[in-house]
Amino acid sequence: MRKSAHLLSFLTVRAPFRLALDTFRMISPPMNPTTLIALKEFPTRLEEYYFAIPSDYINWAPPSWEGIPSEPFSPIGQIAHVRDIEIDGYHVRIQRMLNESNPILESIDGEALAIERSYATSNAAEILKTFRQARAQTVDMISALSSKQFDRQGVFPGYGQLTLRSLLHYLCSHDQQHLAGLQWLLGKIDASKASDVA
Repeated sequence: MRKSAHLLSFLTVRAPFRLALDTFRMISPPMNPTTLIALKEFPTRLEEYYFAIPSDYINWAPPSWEGIPSEPFSPIGQIAHVRDIEIDGYHVRIQRMLNESNPILESIDGEALAIERSYATSNAAEILKTFRQARAQTVDMISALSSKQFDRQGVFPGYGQLTLRSLLHYLCSHDQQHLAGLQWLLGKIDASKASDVA
């Protein structure tokens, strides 16, 4: 009897917790809100990080790219690459995953685009404006999707099998890599100035 009473008491205490957990599962968003917020706010962060670079260093490159956490691009190359990957890469990938059955997604040759689109002579203000518009389109594309749509699958070379939700986490990761790349460049620029003085 005492064991039964103890079990009943335990279940009574646990019931509100289980109800809250079940309610959370029913109302939890189909995509992690932290990731969605980071994607939405990234254009502002990118502008802040880019404009921290001294204006006479926008095409600067270090003697070695060893250790850079992003692709090896100059400061203006960093933002131009982010713009092109958004439009030519992720817009296309998202649409294909929504409209095709298990598509094989294409990678983008960033170094070839840098040459083809003359990153070194590009206008930073235009790049950032275009990227901000492109990211707003990305957010619009995904903001009303259902869990079932986020669960749609594809194959991304280098990543393997993934869901649309996975793809968006990788996009957010790519964003952060380029913020880190700009900070890395700032560190190298400062170190080069110190070496010149010495």
